[in-house]
Amino acid sequence: MNFLDFARAVLGLGITLGLIGLAAVALRRYAPQWLERLQAERGMRRLKVVETLVLDPARRLVLVQVDDQERLLLLGEGKELERPDSQP
Repeated sequence: MNFLDFARAVLGLGITLGLIGLAAVALRRYAPQWLERLQAERGMRRLKVVETLVLDPARRLVLVQVDDQERLLLLGEGKELERPDSQP
């Protein structure tokens, strides 16, 4: 295998990985709207996730809109969290 064959193989690998990365970015950006158009119409939905915030690997905050009210949910591993200054 000479240098020209090796360079051609590296260039082909780079182009292939670049196309895969470009497809991943495009799917991330455009797929949610595309998938919504493919789904059948189910009427008015009452529940909508407005925003999420990851606090740490075990917990996240989720802002949910139900009808016309927003609710803030703390999702975690099911453990009860206790304030450090509270007395048992």
